[in-house]
Amino acid sequence: MTTTRQPTISPLAWGLLLLLGFIWGGSFFFGRIAVQHVPPFTLVLLRLSLAALALHLYIFGRMGIYELLKSHWKAFLVMGLLNNAVPHSLIFLGQVHLGAGLAAILNATTPIWTVLIANRVTTDERLTSAKIAGCLVGLAGTAVLIGPAALSKSDIPLWALLLPIAAAISYGFATVFGRRFRGLPSPVTATGQLTASSLIMLPVSLAMDHPWALPMPPMTTIGSVLALALVCTAFGYILFFRIITLAGATNVSLVTLLVPPSAVILGVVFLQEHLAANAIMGMGLIAAGLLILDGRMVKFFSMKRTGSTA
Repeated sequence: MTTTRQPTISPLAWGLLLLLGFIWGGSFFFGRIAVQHVPPFTLVLLRLSLAALALHLYIFGRMGIYELLKSHWKAFLVMGLLNNAVPHSLIFLGQVHLGAGLAAILNATTPIWTVLIANRVTTDERLTSAKIAGCLVGLAGTAVLIGPAALSKSDIPLWALLLPIAAAISYGFATVFGRRFRGLPSPVTATGQLTASSLIMLPVSLAMDHPWALPMPPMTTIGSVLALALVCTAFGYILFFRIITLAGATNVSLVTLLVPPSAVILGVVFLQEHLAANAIMGMGLIAAGLLILDGRMVKFFSMKRTGSTA
């Protein structure tokens, strides 16, 4: 019986993985700053459209991008809705009340929802005992996080805590839907969905926020918007695909564990945020659930028990 082995992670890949975790953690940090002066839907539009423009310039006619955009435009619209427009809007709406760290922790439940959704809508990704255990542990961490708000013992509205979780569910559907793009160059998929989601958010922003009437935001907000679009989104996607090439899709999923600590550190250092005890406990449980889902923890203890080094 042959088994498939995960590609090893080189020092370069580890460095890029840590960098990506810091960058994507920074998206919650910059989002928290920007949403104080830019309405959520307009902020989403700016983030997506500037990132789409940057990726179009990066590809600039290579990889058959224009033919692929034309032939897959319906799929890109769905992917843009599920993976960009809806979750980003929900996260920024929640961040009106949530700190960067707490929003990132709640959104880190994405792999848990992805497993549950894939089990329902696909035929080749079924729940195993390890996946069930990982989901239960991760969901327990989520319950610990939102518990005080549900009991009216928190200064944060319950709806604000639920929005990043709803965004994570949307990301889960996007992950399952995104399987149909396997034959396309990954940068084209990123550019296509960002382009489509920008078109989706344009009328939403115009109707809901009336951006032409907004006052000029401070320079810190403008810088945060540019960082969100160009660093956290456009460069983040490029870095993500580079890591997949170096270490494989399974290993790059480890970034999920790195994003919340990065967002927490940035929030504590620069925004004077602090996490309550239940948030720290919830983050630990969610991280444990993600490790169980990833399978490395189960394999490690299995090898320790059997004395195997293979």
